[in-house]
Amino acid sequence: MAEIKDPENTIIVELKDGNVVIELLPDVAPQHSARMKELARGGEYDNVAFHRVIDGFMAQTGDVQHGDMEDGFNIRMAGTGGSSLPNVPAEFSKLPHDRGTLGAARSQNPDSANSQFFINFKDNHFLNGQYTVYGRVIDGMEHVDAIVRGEPPASPDRMISVKVAADV
Repeated sequence: MAEIKDPENTIIVELKDGNVVIELLPDVAPQHSARMKELARGGEYDNVAFHRVIDGFMAQTGDVQHGDMEDGFNIRMAGTGGSSLPNVPAEFSKLPHDRGTLGAARSQNPDSANSQFFINFKDNHFLNGQYTVYGRVIDGMEHVDAIVRGEPPASPDRMISVKVAADV
């Protein structure tokens, strides 16, 4: 596993094939980083499906309202919900949407990010300046690459557990 320099700002996502380690970027996007830690610490991301996975683009997850595969899961609704917390305003930066970066999913409104996020499979620079980048995969990208594709996938993969490294 990669060396974790800042456990308080590192997320460990357990997938079926292994762990994905994500370094959050609180200096770039403090509100998005804080939201991810809050939801992870509340167990909100556990068992949430990857509801939109586009080959050569990205894997989207984090719908804690409709995406929990152990509690009220509805694949047709997955991707339309968020958490009970207020939306997070955009925190755009100069960081590019490179392979392995974490982006905040949102509606047409730039200030509508809530709980959903995506991990880029490749450099997606056309997203630069339009979606907040607030983390990057530092280990386990091969497990992200193995997530079942589909919009929605017929048999979606899930985040088994999501933890802040400082709490493990």
